[in-house]
Amino acid sequence: MAGASCGLFVAAHVSNARVDALSSVSMSLALMILGAIGFYLGIDVPPHRSGRLHMARAAASAGEDPSATDPVELLSSAGTFLAAIAAFISVYSIVTDADTTTATSSLLAFGWLLGVMMQIVAGLTARMRKT
Repeated sequence: MAGASCGLFVAAHVSNARVDALSSVSMSLALMILGAIGFYLGIDVPPHRSGRLHMARAAASAGEDPSATDPVELLSSAGTFLAAIAAFISVYSIVTDADTTTATSSLLAFGWLLGVMMQIVAGLTARMRKT
């Protein structure tokens, strides 16, 4: 629900850009569906199957930092942050009735879409390597 509502906020903001392709109902629905999928897959990334304890022991014996971050978790976190910031800016712009340009709205939509795609890729990658 959080992803879908973030997608709805971004779609509402972008629809004010007065670009026909961005202000359609199907575009709003697509942003909501992508947001829901992205947040579902990207928020709860399953851990690497080798296990954290085994990874910590191997890293400690190799002289590495045992608290090294999994790249998939980092991708998911960055995507979640980017999508949430874009949704926050969209809500702020809607509430304050800020006058934004078409370029700004398009950049905001692209940033949100990039964040959601990062979440989807991270979630799918973690689930595929789990099997």
